[in-house]
Formats: sequence, C-alpha cells, structure tokens
Amino acid sequence: VHFWSNHFAISAENPRVTLIAGAFEREAIRPHVLGHFEDMLLAAERHPAMLFYLDQVRSIGPNSRFANRAAKRNAKRKPGINENLAREIMELHTLGVRSGYSQADVTEFALALTGFSTGRAQERGQAGAFTFRPGLHEPGERTIMGKTYDQSGEKQALAVLSDLAATEATATHIATKLARHFIADEPPATVVTRLAEAFRRSKGDLVAVYRALIDSPEAWQPAAAKFKTPWEWTISALRGLGRSDIGKPRLAQLLNQLGQPVWRPRSPAGYDDVAGSWAAPDALVRRVEAAQRLAAQSGDIDPRDLARKLFAGSLSELTMAEVDRAESRRTGIALLLVSPDFQRR
Repeated sequence: VHFWSNHFAISAENPRVTLIAGAFEREAIRPHVLGHFEDMLLAAERHPAMLFYLDQVRSIGPNSRFANRAAKRNAKRKPGINENLAREIMELHTLGVRSGYSQADVTEFALALTGFSTGRAQERGQAGAFTFRPGLHEPGERTIMGKTYDQSGEKQALAVLSDLAATEATATHIATKLARHFIADEPPATVVTRLAEAFRRSKGDLVAVYRALIDSPEAWQPAAAKFKTPWEWTISALRGLGRSDIGKPRLAQLLNQLGQPVWRPRSPAGYDDVAGSWAAPDALVRRVEAAQRLAAQSGDIDPRDLARKLFAGSLSELTMAEVDRAESRRTGIALLLVSPDFQRR
C-alpha cells in the first residue's frame, strides 16, 4: 500500500486535498493492491484528491460548450486546458520518462481528459465524488502516440488510460520501480526484465508481478541493500521497541522532523526511493536525535536482548560490540537504532 500510495502521489499541502488524502489511499489504492494495475490506475486518476491536486478540475476544452459560452460573454477570457494530470499520468504513473511520447501527445491526452471533474453540492449525486462533465469535454478525435481515439465523452479518456496501462513501457516502468523499492537502488536488469514480463503476460495482474518478485533469487540476498526512508526507519524502530502507544500527532511530528511528512511529498513524483535522498549528514543527525528520544522512553529494555530479537544473529560484530560497551541501556538502544545494520533493510 505504501509503495502504491507513493507511486500515485498526492499532497495534503493542497487545501482541497487535505481532508481527502486518507480517503484517496483507502478508496483508490487499497482495494486494488491485489488486483490489476489498470483498475488502480482508473481509480487513482478519477479520484477527487488527484483531480484537485493536479488541477484537472480547472481543465476545460477550448472548443467545449462551456468554453464557447464563456467566449460569448468575454472573448478575451476563453478557458483552456490544464496539462498537469495528462503529463503526470504519462511520465510518472504509466510510461515513465523518455519512453516515446511527445509534448503533442501530452496535449492531446489533456484534451481527452477534459470533463473529468467532481460533483458540486448544488447538483444531484454525491458532492465531491468523481463526475464527468460533458459540457467541459473537448469534442473530436484525439491522436496519441500514433493511435486515433474517436470515442465520445468519458469513453475517450478511459480508452487512452486502458492502452497506457498495457504498454511495454508501462510494464518496464512499474517493474523498475518495484525492483528499486524492494531489492536495490540500482536493481539488477534480470529482475526488471522478469517483473516486466510477468506484468505483460498477466495483463497487469499485480499478484503475478509480486510472485515474480518474491521468486527472484536477487530478492533474498543476505546483505541488506536498501537504506530505510524516514517512514521505514520510524515504523521499524517503534515496532522493535513495542511502542504501539505513541499517538498519531506525535508520530506525525516525528515524521515531519525526519523529513518525510505523511502525504506531503514535494512533487507529484512522490518521495525518493534511493539512499542518496535520505543519507545526507543533516538527515542522519535528525535520526540520531530521534533515536535518543525513543531510547529515553524505552523503559527497562535490555539493548542486547533487543539486538538478538531484531537481528536473530545477523547483527555485525562491530555493532554488537558497541552496544555491549554502551554506558547505559538508553545509550545502547540509541546506538542500535542508528547503527548501519538497523539503517538498512
């Protein structure tokens, strides 16, 4: 769930998204984690949180009924399209960068997406839910990546989304991101190929892709290769210490301090998934400070017992020696939480 929420990133910094960021994960991501990629794609792109975040609700076909009426009232203020959603779908959610599409394809896709909007309180239906507005849709055929789409209304954009979900570029893009997240910052090409083939062969069945990942020998190397993000480090530290009592406000504050606030990435690309983004000196200092605070609240936990519990014999001799030499239990736990062993997964 965390991987896919970050793949289809939104930001609660947008005031119109703040109250529905949690609903986005619950409604668009969770139901499809064990389903097909196309279904998750459609759910994510039509969710109000995504439509507000990427300003799709402001996108109006320049020759739509609404635009023509607006031009009659004021010819100098004719509405137009917003390309944000179209661009991010192609660049981030499906094909990936430098995968064969052009700016013209983005513009054509943005025209096809016009009409994707949300319900209003004064209208019949559910206020705030996805609504297709025919009056905002740009009429006519669209040509995207060499294929012409002559469907009318909402069906046009849905056909484009369905095709994007099934392309080889999308299979490779998703395979690369999954391998990077679960195996290594520079994942082996053999794994990426294996996952992409599973994606294509199963028509985007995510369970089949996960199975290919789990069956990959490269996923079971004894050395931990991935540097934990602040989210991963925090969750693993709290679980290790048995801290289920920490309140949501304190947890949110801790993640803010560590640089990964919940649902607040700096861009639609989501949070970075490589060590270079999280292992800078200032970021490590913040982890040390957080580890000291958590250790101070750890009660009578023996750091040596905790080390055996967390690492089951895989802890390095150097780290174990440092924990043994610690002047207090509190210091030993802090050292364990910031050790190279614990920083990686």
